[in-house]
Amino acid sequence: MAKVSSLGHVGLFVNDLGAMRDFYTRVLGMTVTDESAERQMVFLSARPDEEHHELFLITGRTGDADVKVVQQVSFHADSVADVREFHRRFQEEGVTIDSVVTHGNTASVYFRDPEDNRLEVYYSLSVKGVKQPFRADLDVTRPDEDVLRQIEEAVAARG
Repeated sequence: MAKVSSLGHVGLFVNDLGAMRDFYTRVLGMTVTDESAERQMVFLSARPDEEHHELFLITGRTGDADVKVVQQVSFHADSVADVREFHRRFQEEGVTIDSVVTHGNTASVYFRDPEDNRLEVYYSLSVKGVKQPFRADLDVTRPDEDVLRQIEEAVAARG
C-alpha cells in the first residue's frame, strides 16, 4: 500500500506578508526560494538545496485576530545548543514564548510569530518509549549536559 514519505510543506494565509517574511527569514533563518509581489506570496525553506519550500506564505487571512487557524507548525533544530540560541534570540526580539518544555524525546520552545501563529523549535532526542502526551518544564538556558539531565530526570520521575 502506498503511503506518504514525509510532510512536504505548510501554507499559511497572512495579513502582513512583509512582517511575516522578515520574521521567518531574519529570526528563524529560513531562505526565500521564490516570491511574487504581484500575487503576494513567498516560498521559504530551511533546506533550499534539498526542498524548494517547506513554508508558503500568501496574503488573504480572514477572521479576527483571536480566530484559531493553526494549532502549531514545528521546526527541527540540529542541537540543544541551537534550541538555546533560538530561545535567546526570541527573548532579544521580543517574541512571545509560550513554553519551554520536554516531551521526553525533545527539547522544545513554543513561541508565536507576528500574526500569533503557534510555532515550535525542537531538538529530537533518541529517547524511545516515552508515552505521549508527556510534558515537563525545561530550562534551556543551562549547558547541554544540564538540559539533557533535566530531561532524563523528568522521564525517570514519570516512571
